[in-house]
Amino acid sequence: MSQTLSVSTLLAVPLLPLAGAVLAGVFGTAFGGNWLGRRLSHTLTILGVLLAFILSAMTLKSVAMDGARFNETIYTWMVVGGLKMEVGFLVDGLSAMMMCVVTFVSLMVHIYTIGYMEEEDGYNRFFGYISLFTFAMLMLVMSNNMLQLFFGWEAVGLVSYLLIGFYYNKPSATHANMKAFLVNRVGDFGFILGIGLIAAYAGTLNYSEAFAKGGELAKLTLPGTGWMLVTVVCICLFIGAMGKSAQFPLHVWLPDSMEGPTPISALIHAATMVTAGIFMVARMSPLFELSDTALSFIMVIGGITALFMGFMGIIQNDIKRVVAYSTLSQLGYMTVALGASAYSVAVFHLMTHAFFKALLFLAAGSVILGMHHNQDIRWMGGVRKTMPITWITFLLGTLALIGTPLFAGFYSKDSIIEAVHESHLAGAGFAHFAVLAGVFITAFYSFRLYFLVFHGKERHDQNPDAHHPSHHHAHDAHDHHAPHHESRESPWVVTVPLVLLAIPSVVIGFMTIQPMLFGDFFKDAIFVNLQKHPAMQELAKAFHGPVQMALHGLMTAPFWLALSGAALAWYLYMVNPALPTTIKRLFHPLYVVLENKYYLDWFNENVLARGTRALGMGLWKVGDQKVIDGTLVNGSWKMVGWVSSLVRRLQSGYIYHYAFGMIIGVFVLMTYFVWLNK
Repeated sequence: MSQTLSVSTLLAVPLLPLAGAVLAGVFGTAFGGNWLGRRLSHTLTILGVLLAFILSAMTLKSVAMDGARFNETIYTWMVVGGLKMEVGFLVDGLSAMMMCVVTFVSLMVHIYTIGYMEEEDGYNRFFGYISLFTFAMLMLVMSNNMLQLFFGWEAVGLVSYLLIGFYYNKPSATHANMKAFLVNRVGDFGFILGIGLIAAYAGTLNYSEAFAKGGELAKLTLPGTGWMLVTVVCICLFIGAMGKSAQFPLHVWLPDSMEGPTPISALIHAATMVTAGIFMVARMSPLFELSDTALSFIMVIGGITALFMGFMGIIQNDIKRVVAYSTLSQLGYMTVALGASAYSVAVFHLMTHAFFKALLFLAAGSVILGMHHNQDIRWMGGVRKTMPITWITFLLGTLALIGTPLFAGFYSKDSIIEAVHESHLAGAGFAHFAVLAGVFITAFYSFRLYFLVFHGKERHDQNPDAHHPSHHHAHDAHDHHAPHHESRESPWVVTVPLVLLAIPSVVIGFMTIQPMLFGDFFKDAIFVNLQKHPAMQELAKAFHGPVQMALHGLMTAPFWLALSGAALAWYLYMVNPALPTTIKRLFHPLYVVLENKYYLDWFNENVLARGTRALGMGLWKVGDQKVIDGTLVNGSWKMVGWVSSLVRRLQSGYIYHYAFGMIIGVFVLMTYFVWLNK
């Protein structure tokens, strides 16, 4: 029996983190007089997110067990003509799952931050930011209309700008946050165009009302073109997702965002903000199902991202950047699933990925702490001896990432590969090759990272920068006198979140694949036209339970590709470590291309940016100064001045001059009329 959820409970979920953000961000900083100390600031923000998680878990239980639903307007902001602009909540299986993921990962990050940012000057400000980010993300996933969706969309972008540039005295950090902000504006321009087209032709911003008019929209074409309106709408919306979810070629901001502190890498760039685009497309599935062209476009973009961002992970030496490129690749997998109309599989991978990728980022941060803020994996090695908890949790996250049977990532990743294999849309062949090849690449760079960091001989003392720590890490006062060649396990506030994230990284896929992919969990949240796009139907026929799927997975190509990638990494970096240098020399041109990130940054800076600057300069110099100022403005007053200088000569003030002028005028008129009468 369907039940209605409590409005006050749902309101409390986003407002509790907002309250914590205001208290810590205002009264815990110089802006509000530093009334709150560090302990009280982190206590209030953690308490707010903890309560939000508890309420989200209760909501998920009501949705999953009791069939509870909620879709109502909370507040009407304004009405323009017939267009209502409202604040409202839509809570179903999709949003309830996202609420739990966001609040749980955020809670782990809040706790972890106590240890990671212990001596940081902006401690209270940071807690205010991450709590504010949690509020914005919750408003996004709980929205029942596109206005609120856009508010949450822009709010997470704004807070991510503040978090990436947290070290605002560091030039690379300020460059990275500006880059993230500008690249996302490109995507958001497409996003707001899509929303505007829906508002213009459907006459509503409400999800349910817009979806109900999908059949009418499918019959329309964009004025002045032969393009289907719904195709244009969906591609515009997806361009927004390309920016937020870092799809090629709008992915360039995400690796640079690693300039921010590690906790925000886990919160923003693994589990929440970058998955907003995936969530949005899944939520808009009734519209996307109307356009095969848009779905093919999505699938191809996802395939390119999954494959080519995986290649980038192979050459990275910064521990956080390896994990960042892994995030890009996995976002490509989710996007491929969306294109194959396997929306539930994409969201399923979103959930499993949130746990194991947040775990990997936080474990990487623990390694950075233990290695006295060294992030270069070339100067690590043997860390498992001194950091056993970090080692075992990182290994579990890595096994989940590469799709090891029975681990969370296996169930979602293999389902994506099978779904795209069953798709008959244009581009499905390339996408299937990309995700299959990506399995080998993911395993290779993941275990390259794992072996270089946790196994082999210690190389701490070989680090040329060992005695020159980066200035923004000088806060680690308790390490100043520690020998730089010794690593040690992180404090409990760092390791406890690792353990709590490792648990779902192992078991969540096994526990939830049946209801989420083949049950009724998303029955009224995601719509699929099974006649046109039968991928999910084919997956259901082949599914015989999570245990059978894992056993069958041991005999499939993805498992052996993953095993081969891990084995190759072991051979190259543990058995024959001189060989990678030889390979690098032999394939130097390819390495240069990868090192320059496919020259996309160069293209953006030297072609797009300079071209835009040249266009702007031309419009300023020619259009503004010469045409507008020189011709229209200055030319008009010069013309008036010239005419007036002539007319002024006729105004002498002598009566006989005026009489003579009158006589001449009468003569001219008489001559004119006589000429007319001839």
